[in-house]
Amino acid sequence: MNVIETTAEGLKRSYQITILATDVDDKVTAKLKEISTTIRLPGFRPGKAPIPLLRKRFGKAVLGEVLESTISESTQSVIQEKGLRPALQPVIDLEGGPEAIEPGKDLVITMDMEILPEIEAIDLGSIEVEKLVAEVPEDRLDEGLARLAETRKDFETVERAAETGDQVIIDFEGKLEGGEVDPDMSGQDHPLELGSDMFIPGFEEQLVGLAAGDPKTVTVTFPEDYGSRDHAGKTAVFEVTAKEVKAPKAAAVDDELGKQFGFEDLAGLRQAVREQTESEFAKASRARAKRALLDTLAERFAFDVPQGMVDVEFEGIWRQIEAERDRHEKAVAIAEDKGEEPPALDPDLDKPEDALRKEYRDIAVRRVRLGLVLSDIGTRNGVQVSEEDLQRAVIEEARKYRGQEREVMQFFTKNQQALESLRAPLFEDKVVDYILEVADVTEKTVTPEELTADPDEDTGTASAEKADD
Repeated sequence: MNVIETTAEGLKRSYQITILATDVDDKVTAKLKEISTTIRLPGFRPGKAPIPLLRKRFGKAVLGEVLESTISESTQSVIQEKGLRPALQPVIDLEGGPEAIEPGKDLVITMDMEILPEIEAIDLGSIEVEKLVAEVPEDRLDEGLARLAETRKDFETVERAAETGDQVIIDFEGKLEGGEVDPDMSGQDHPLELGSDMFIPGFEEQLVGLAAGDPKTVTVTFPEDYGSRDHAGKTAVFEVTAKEVKAPKAAAVDDELGKQFGFEDLAGLRQAVREQTESEFAKASRARAKRALLDTLAERFAFDVPQGMVDVEFEGIWRQIEAERDRHEKAVAIAEDKGEEPPALDPDLDKPEDALRKEYRDIAVRRVRLGLVLSDIGTRNGVQVSEEDLQRAVIEEARKYRGQEREVMQFFTKNQQALESLRAPLFEDKVVDYILEVADVTEKTVTPEELTADPDEDTGTASAEKADD
């Protein structure tokens, strides 16, 4: 095998690899001898069939198998001997195409790739990070307890017209416009909280103002994306009778409320709310510290990154942009059909195509560069993702789908690729945590509002945040 380096510009590398015909023929002959011991040909005992006959019968298939393995072994040999670290899978081409494969003729292949850049090691202790922290104010606990009391609210009958937030007990019969009454669209003594959006859009609003005993004809249109095709986009008419109007009555914030949530008294519930809020603040603090750390690393490193990796990252980002635009277009169409004000497009997406592509390509470059930096730091310092880490991540994923936890667990158990997809974000978080442990971190006490505020509001740009999503 002869190897010639044809390109060595920046991170690009190209090689011309010549595989001698004699090497290929020797491997074909060896393979034919190997199969002769097991194959049966009429008139010959196993292992006694002549090689020329085997070559005539099986030479083409064996040659294809030998070429595939030889090319793979040759390219891997070049990568190992030259100490290359391909950023992506190398592109392998056979010069002259399949027609170039002839007995007794050398094979010439080209191998093109981008290699990973060399990253300079830095003193992690020299990295300065400001970590925002906030104390839990008592009024935040009061608000949390009030929200919990709201979830335990009751309703009491009132002698007045219904308002948004009230509960109305209704009888109703529904049908598609021009059709017969549908039992599946009808009900008796149904409690409906006005403003809960539990019914078809536009239904609850038309019941505001009804008093007990009042009838009402309600006309609404099912959403285009409604679950039932028989109803999606169609107009429906409901004959409704209000039987009772009830006003909400929040539960008292007292020891009884604490007991309803499984605590001995209100103090126990208040402590639980405090711990939950502290946990939320800790997550926000860690997220802001990570953001500050990544910004610092982005400023320290400015090496070239493999464009192939940037292309892959950008394509993933751009698919999300196009999906968001499609969702917006559908939302606009639905709003226009209803005669409603169409939703506004995210200002970050409402830009000229060229400017938007450049912005998100810059984001892709940042993501790739930071990914390489974190990978290098993690490798240098022995950061690893254990099987226990992966299992915990699977459990966390399963918890996101209440009622389907078992199915999610089985999916990851049977799908190794899906399981491995959790490894990269886990590794990144572990590297970030490692750096924050050894970096020069100073805490700054701020208000809860400052802690949870969008850090891009001060700069007027969301680019950095998008870059780290």
